[in-house]
Amino acid sequence: MRKTTRLRELFYRPEILVLPGTCTALQARMVQAVGFEACSMSGSGTSNSLLGVVDAGFTTLSEMVLNAGYIANAIEVPLLSDADTGYGNALNVRHAVQRFAQAGVAGVHIEDQVYPKRCGFVAGIELISLEEAVGKLRAAMDAKRELDADFVVVARTDARHAVGGGLDEAIRRAQAYRRDAGVDAVYLAGPESREEMAAFVSGVREVDREVPIMGDTHSVQPAPTWEEQQALGYAVAFYPGAAIDVANLATWDYLRDFRERGVQALVELRERTHGHPLASFRINDLLGFPHLRELEERYLPKEQLTKYDQSHGVYTP
Repeated sequence: MRKTTRLRELFYRPEILVLPGTCTALQARMVQAVGFEACSMSGSGTSNSLLGVVDAGFTTLSEMVLNAGYIANAIEVPLLSDADTGYGNALNVRHAVQRFAQAGVAGVHIEDQVYPKRCGFVAGIELISLEEAVGKLRAAMDAKRELDADFVVVARTDARHAVGGGLDEAIRRAQAYRRDAGVDAVYLAGPESREEMAAFVSGVREVDREVPIMGDTHSVQPAPTWEEQQALGYAVAFYPGAAIDVANLATWDYLRDFRERGVQALVELRERTHGHPLASFRINDLLGFPHLRELEERYLPKEQLTKYDQSHGVYTP
């Protein structure tokens, strides 16, 4: 089954899809290895990790597609990628969707912010007009139909916290994105309560009772369970920073400890992680070194395989 077809099935099935976010191919392999059915590439995470800059429109289409392609081709599960604002007007959106699809991505979400955009959790968000947003999403839908009708286009609205926005404006826009542009799914950025999530679902359902709805829940406290989100009407429980935040926090904490205590921090890390599936070069199992050796045994002359008997390493595939 094509990854696009699989992602569409996951969006439209009765059971909620839990979608963790990543920004590297390695993180995506971990997402797959622990059993998640799909993966997401974060635009913010890509800006932060690839360029070392804030998520404020500095990452180009080429950089995003390159990273998304690396991730999509490292995993067997489908990838939904952040496509920011589509990198320009409707014609740019059309081009962007085709580039993502050609890179092996199974779907994208496109937001209704002005360009250059900013992270959806940062104050100062501005919106393009509803008419322009609908036109951009119509271009996205036309572009994907030309290449793969199952490619998933998600319309994200950042209206909840934008200048001149609010929850009612977010609902109005999501309704139009489904009704007038025919997008495959809609995405509410930044709801602040379960009541707002329910109101958004109810409002969108007035236009179409079948459209899949997704959204982050970062500002909803306490965090709603997956069962709660499904009961509220969400098709996708979205965690754009799932694999990113924990990696950043753990790296920062260890590096500070290493700087302050030196080798003792390293010794304790090795003791604490002994037996971990990724410790002491065992990450090579996840990345496929054993399979690489199988391929060598299949294709290379036998005399070239003696290298494993005539050498040694900390890790042997």
